[in-house]
Amino acid sequence: MSKPFKGTINVDIRDSVPDWAPFEPPKAPVGAPSVVYIVLDDVGYSALSCYGGPIDTPNIDRIAADGVRYTQWHTTALCSPTRSCLLTGRNHTRNSMACITEAASGFPNASGTIPPENGMLPEILGEQGWNTYMVGKWHLCPTVEMNLAATRRNWPTGRGFERWYGFLGAETNQWYPDLVYDNHPVEQPKSPEEGYHFTEDVTDKALEFIKDAKTIAPEKPFFLYYAPGAAHAPHQVGKEWADRFKGRFDLGYEAMREQTLARQKQLGIIPADTELPPVNPIGTAGTRTGPGGLPFPALEQTKPWNSLSDGEKRLFARMAEVYAGFLAHADHQIGRLLDYLEESGYRDNTLVIVVSDNGASGEGGPNGSVNENKFFNGFPDDLEANLAMLDELGGPRTYNHYPNGWAMAFNTPFKMWKRYEFNGGTSDPCIISWPGAAGGRGELRHQYHHAIDIMPTILDALGVEPPEAIKGHTQSRIDGVSMRYSIDDPSAPSARRTQFYSMLGSRGIWHDGWKAVTTHPTISGWSNFNDDTWELYHVDTDRSESHDLATEQPARLRELVNLWYAEAGDNGAFPLDDRSALEVILTPRPQMTAARERYTYFPDTAEVPEAQAVNIRNRSFSIGALVDIPGKDASGVLFAQGAYFGGHALYVKDNRLHYVNNFIGLLEQKVDATEDLPMGENLLLSASFDKDGEDPPKVATGILSLYHGDRKVGEARIKTQPGMFSLAGEGLCVGRDGGAPVTSDYEGNHGARFTGGTIKRVAVDVSGDPYVDLEREAQAMLARE
Repeated sequence: MSKPFKGTINVDIRDSVPDWAPFEPPKAPVGAPSVVYIVLDDVGYSALSCYGGPIDTPNIDRIAADGVRYTQWHTTALCSPTRSCLLTGRNHTRNSMACITEAASGFPNASGTIPPENGMLPEILGEQGWNTYMVGKWHLCPTVEMNLAATRRNWPTGRGFERWYGFLGAETNQWYPDLVYDNHPVEQPKSPEEGYHFTEDVTDKALEFIKDAKTIAPEKPFFLYYAPGAAHAPHQVGKEWADRFKGRFDLGYEAMREQTLARQKQLGIIPADTELPPVNPIGTAGTRTGPGGLPFPALEQTKPWNSLSDGEKRLFARMAEVYAGFLAHADHQIGRLLDYLEESGYRDNTLVIVVSDNGASGEGGPNGSVNENKFFNGFPDDLEANLAMLDELGGPRTYNHYPNGWAMAFNTPFKMWKRYEFNGGTSDPCIISWPGAAGGRGELRHQYHHAIDIMPTILDALGVEPPEAIKGHTQSRIDGVSMRYSIDDPSAPSARRTQFYSMLGSRGIWHDGWKAVTTHPTISGWSNFNDDTWELYHVDTDRSESHDLATEQPARLRELVNLWYAEAGDNGAFPLDDRSALEVILTPRPQMTAARERYTYFPDTAEVPEAQAVNIRNRSFSIGALVDIPGKDASGVLFAQGAYFGGHALYVKDNRLHYVNNFIGLLEQKVDATEDLPMGENLLLSASFDKDGEDPPKVATGILSLYHGDRKVGEARIKTQPGMFSLAGEGLCVGRDGGAPVTSDYEGNHGARFTGGTIKRVAVDVSGDPYVDLEREAQAMLARE
């Protein structure tokens, strides 16, 4: 009991006096405000129109018009680390989130598991009488726990959210998402052809959650953490949204930077004398190498717009149009939330916060991609093939990401992008609006703040003191400071004086308007941190970090570097990790179960995530389905794994057995049986791949044979995909093909569920040691940032 019982207990209840206080659920104070916490993904400093950006976001502008915009608000430069800060108020390394959860390294600063002594906002507010809801992206759970055999301790419901609907990992297909509802996976409610899109779906759920409770207790406040996948890759949205921006990006990313800079100066977002840094501010492969001649990472170079061919310009401009449409569509869904709050009379007493988790993403590299899975399987995008997909960019048949020149443009006026501790990676939009209780309508605030400051700001606004313990765990110190003082006093000095940064080998420290930052390329494997070049900037006046003052003020630089080491030690930031993606993926991590030679799967169960499913890469395998088929009308999927962008399936159509292997979305290799299906019970329908070579290396080639029992009924030569079938979602299914279909042969058939018979089980046998193309796995992990 949270309170002592103060009634009277006698033998007879008639002589006793009850006291309900210890047993009542917590109640928020009368008139307590609600909170809508909107966390955008990979939206740089200058994408939004209210920050001078080229993308029309009228609903976020509405929030800004009723609140304040911060011009010096910062993040960690990466998804999971920032999100941990936003919910706990602690620095990311103290949250054991030095990197994304998929890159956990087994040290206290990078386990991928936020310790319970770092309590989250929903854990606090739920115990104070707020309803707590989450929709969208989580990405605060180790990969090994993203399945139904795992503990739910690090799922949203394990960290204080009463209800949640979204996806656990870093990214998802917006047309066919990897959906989880509370504590179990679910199928999406309709197909893309029927109008499905993930952002609309999670907005529907957010409104449903709020209305469900408000119907019963209209006065009860809520805390909604709204984290759509927008605008993280894949950039997917309806063509009508992308077409709204047709022609807007035709002049290229360098011209867009100039235009945005002019608008930002006009708005007062940045100092009037701010200059733009070059598009390759820390070097290129031709100008810089690392220790021992290690190469400069190719992914970190940007092609000047005037060096592009006409075809590249058309493709790159359309990729930006799709991204803009994706973000504008998300803004429209945010408008639906605002409309409900206004129409219901809740808006004035709802604290609305809008932030992004890091700068715009450079993961598209210099060329971008129409199907990122090609790159992660070692097959580069082909310009002509990509140009042929122009009209489909953003649709269900593409998994696209723009080239990194647009990341620089959407981070104007800064240098670099997500992953880097330059302002391009860390300086992000932050809007706070509370019409009924706070001032500053439509104004700017220039105080320096960080993601760790949002959590104490919310508690301050709600009048809630951080508890000393949560669920028996004594709570650690909170690193953040409340920003509420600055809302009503634009001239107040910043309550934050120091902030340290560390991400994937990139390091920085800010103190009283000055910043020291390294030029170390992230995920480069260069190591030799003591030899890093540190640059010095007076960012109070030089926001774009264009004028390095290291040689002019070496003493100040030494002081800041020493301060970085002190802050890093205090925040448990060691060891530093700039290892290449290949080295990171080689890190041994806990696994649910050891690899085995035979896997058995059943119908009417949840999809099995690829990380926990059988691995058939570069090896022989066989798939056998034990079925009962009473007649000639059997049809549908027996086994499926993957999607358009890579996968394979065994299925029945037109009374024949078929197998398809979709090679990275480039080639559907179909094998058809030459005989009709047999009828009867306990029939074995199977496909068997016998590897007889590799062409090119690590791409298995061989004969795929179809069988009715032990009778061969078809065969063909195929090659199998060397890397992952999917970057996110798209697991293994029996009796249906969940999500995006593997083949167009049954496309649009609502998962092609098996009918006309009964599947008892499907077994997959593999021989030899599991093959994993570690290089391609590593590239896929990098994309999941």
